[in-house]
Amino acid sequence: MIEYLIRFLKNDFKVATLSRGYGRKTRGFILSNESVTAEDIGDEPFQFYNKFKNEVAIAVDADRQNGIAKLHDLVAPDVILLDDAFQHRKVAAGFNILLTDFNKLYSKDVVLPTGNLREPKAGAKRASVIVVTKCPENLSETEKQAVVKSLNPLTHQQVFFSKIRYANEVYANDSRVDLEAFLKQRFILVTGIANPKPLVNYLNTLGADFEHLKFPDHHGFSKKEVELLAQKDRILTTEKDYMRLMTEERLKQKLFYLPIQVEFDRQKDFEDLVLNFIAP
Repeated sequence: MIEYLIRFLKNDFKVATLSRGYGRKTRGFILSNESVTAEDIGDEPFQFYNKFKNEVAIAVDADRQNGIAKLHDLVAPDVILLDDAFQHRKVAAGFNILLTDFNKLYSKDVVLPTGNLREPKAGAKRASVIVVTKCPENLSETEKQAVVKSLNPLTHQQVFFSKIRYANEVYANDSRVDLEAFLKQRFILVTGIANPKPLVNYLNTLGADFEHLKFPDHHGFSKKEVELLAQKDRILTTEKDYMRLMTEERLKQKLFYLPIQVEFDRQKDFEDLVLNFIAP
């Protein structure tokens, strides 16, 4: 979603992103530059930086208030995109986008540790818009209405539906390979994301022959695990995991990732809401 918003806004506004930098080995505020690594700023911000380093400012700080102040001093952006900050109540964001997985709607979930919610469902009232993510192909209007009924949004909250769109090519360090051609040979799928099921299901629908090595979200790969991967012939991973593995010299010639993008229904309506907030 952050990448989607960057692409949408970067040509008309001076954009910055601010993340916590989960899993990094540093502390405090860091504004990305050519010397940073995934260990410095975290895998997701490093992914943003690799794609948009000459177009937007990418920063990390666990203290969001401090990070925002630093960005205003150093960059003076028109827009700051806060990554995963819905629960950061010390920051009064002007526009809140609440994401909920189609297969794990917050309306059908409960608070940690029994469920996955970080706060009671009533917190959804702070959302400016609600986006249902990872929707299946050809979701019917009847199914959408059932989801909206379950979420029970407030009158001012619009509900949008999005799905994952996979690229037609897999990417390596300096090359691209047609996905169909890549899948003709067996490979190892390595994931360190919260929910790899959509990717696994997608590859299965394409008839891919692979072994899946599943790791926890934001997993830091150990030397032993890298040695294990180095013994494999071909490895496919997510873009986020690629950011952590790309520096391993033994993996460079066999490591590929499959990019994804978000695709909306009612895309213009969603973008108009964002624009009306930024430049009413």
